[in-house]
Parts: sequence; C-alpha cells; structure tokens
Amino acid sequence: MANNSCLIMVSLIGVLLFTIISNVASSNDVVVSTICPKTSNPSFCSSVLKSTGTTDLKGLVVYTLNLAHTNARKSLTLAKSLATTTTNPQLKQRYSSCAESYDEAVGDIENVQKDLALGDFNAVNIVTSGAMTEIDDCQDKFAQPPKDTSLLLKNGKTLND
Repeated sequence: MANNSCLIMVSLIGVLLFTIISNVASSNDVVVSTICPKTSNPSFCSSVLKSTGTTDLKGLVVYTLNLAHTNARKSLTLAKSLATTTTNPQLKQRYSSCAESYDEAVGDIENVQKDLALGDFNAVNIVTSGAMTEIDDCQDKFAQPPKDTSLLLKNGKTLND
C-alpha cells in the first residue's frame, strides 16, 4: 500500500496546488468536490482529504506531502529489502533500480516541502512532477516478466493516484 498511497498523494499534491493558485473553496465538501474529480483516483482523494479535518488548502497540501513522504520512504525501504533478498537476478536489478528511483522521489518530496514553505508554487509543481516520474520509472521496469509479487507496484500506483 505504501507505493500506491505515495503515487496518489503525489498526484493529489499537484491538484491541490492548482487549487491553491486558483484560490477556491472554503468548506471541506467544496474543497473535496473541487479537487478530487481532477485526480486519477477520486474516491481515494476524497477519503484522504476528508480525514484531514481542515479546509485550509495549504494545510491539505502539507498533510498529503507528509503522507507521500512517509509512503515513499516505506517504498524505498521495501525496494531495498527486495533487492537484497530476491534470488532472481532480473528482479534484483529492477528492485535496486526502484530503490534509486524511490530515493530520488523521497528527495523530491523533501524539496517540495521546502518550496511550499517558501511559497514557491511553481517549483512545487515542477518537483512534484519529478517525483511522479521517478515512481513511474520504477513501475515501468515491471512491464515484462518476471512478475513482481510484492506490494511495490501497488504502492507506487497509490502514490501517483
């Protein structure tokens, strides 16, 4: 779940930032109904945003960034563990590469947190896209057999959603 959550949250951050820049909404229902239909997984978005208990758009971004960071770090740990323990050489290489991608994504999310604190929403959008690309790079490595049976791919999808 960590990777999937991270992908969804990274995507959600971009939508939230667009909403902040557009200066919309004040009630939680209005925020959710404005933001979530624009995401790749509206029901997950709704669940995440409603659980925050805030309608402050910047607060929502901070909350989702923290979740994305936590989930990206868990995915990084999982990828490193899988790279160490798998006996299949192809999977070992893919997991190692994914660990590098997730390490980059974690760094990107940390940079996004700093950019947000500075109010640099343009940089936030750019760096968020970079994090999504890193996660997608990992996902793409498993397009061909052998199949990944871990939670890494599912977790990655959630991060992008």
